[in-house]
Amino acid sequence: MHTLADLRAGKLAGITRLNLSDALGEFPEEIFSLADSLEVLDLSGNRLTELPDDLHRLKRLKILFCSNNPFTRLPECLGQCEQLFFVGFKACEIVDVPANALPPALRSLVLTDNRIETLPDAIGDCAQLQKLMLAGNRLRQLPESLARCKRLELVRVAVNEIHELPRWLLEMPALAWLAFAGNPLNDIHTEEPIRQIPWPQLALQQVLGEGASGVIQQAQLRADDDASALDVAVKLYKGDVTSDGSPLNEMQACIAAGRHAHLIPVLGQIQDHPQGARGLVMALISPSFVTLARPPTLESCTRDTYAGTRLSVATVKRMAAGIAAACAHLHAHGINHGDLYGHNILWNEGGDSLLGDFGAAAFYPDEETGRRLERIEVRAFGVLLGELLDGCEANDVETAGLRELEQRCVQADVMQRPGFAEVERQF
Repeated sequence: MHTLADLRAGKLAGITRLNLSDALGEFPEEIFSLADSLEVLDLSGNRLTELPDDLHRLKRLKILFCSNNPFTRLPECLGQCEQLFFVGFKACEIVDVPANALPPALRSLVLTDNRIETLPDAIGDCAQLQKLMLAGNRLRQLPESLARCKRLELVRVAVNEIHELPRWLLEMPALAWLAFAGNPLNDIHTEEPIRQIPWPQLALQQVLGEGASGVIQQAQLRADDDASALDVAVKLYKGDVTSDGSPLNEMQACIAAGRHAHLIPVLGQIQDHPQGARGLVMALISPSFVTLARPPTLESCTRDTYAGTRLSVATVKRMAAGIAAACAHLHAHGINHGDLYGHNILWNEGGDSLLGDFGAAAFYPDEETGRRLERIEVRAFGVLLGELLDGCEANDVETAGLRELEQRCVQADVMQRPGFAEVERQF
């Protein structure tokens, strides 16, 4: 974090990234002194309601964060910033998205948790658009012009007012990650019974991790009639809207998924939390399991980043087979995971794998839509398979069959892709 005092004193000359959060009520003119170097500008957590009309003077600006500011309108000056490809206005008060506020190089647009009811048709002119984050708004429909965005891969429209997923959306050639829970759609899943675990039977221990949807802690579960205790993991959900949707939708999907060898086992649902928090009790995973990849960076946009681990072809096959089996299980239960990525997979050196993080999961609205949703997710699997093969130490001859499967999974014609049951049989 930087200070306005240092900026005014000239101490930040030549920096490429500026973070200013100091209850600013207006855009500091001194930022323009960085016009020759500034590429990333983060003004989140201030009191800004507008940006200067001549923002394009920041000629090297590529990434702009303005989250948690009381903007009611996406600033039109953004449309004149020629190199700007990432725009983030999360948790503002935006109602209006003007057509000319969309920069020509736009790849990622994050407008999560606002008050937007409509998007301009001009969004279809954003030919480079790959990621569109719109969860937690008031959209009743998406503009059909979005169908022209042939590179669009990730769409988050959870917790809106959408009554139907349009056919054109389900036919987009590059779409691989779609989150839509929390809309007034049909829902054909049936409730699964789950064990209720009273809060007093849990003794919380250290925090294992924290994400947008909640906190995971190690705990001991003690039954009333048993002196022994079981080591478990407890996830307590937050009530806030995340970039993927509602944490409570995530919990519902976890419960409905049931048991599978390549999913983290859910042991029960927390009952009688003193603050009324919602949560799940899950199996505690061995520390031999580690996260497969890191999430996408701002530059990689929709692609995970890997640490350079080299895998044998046998390990790739074992991991891919496990994840395909997990996805086949989910879709057989009418569940779309929505976030099938390496950073949501745990694995060990033996090639065992577990698919986690149901934050973007949603239930099929109907069977026909479900068939299309499955093949959209198959494209995400194809991308993952390609990434695993990129880290494989085997030669091209040994991986030829897997590369062919990858291409079938990512082909542009959605309904020509195989379903997960067929993918699973390839291993």
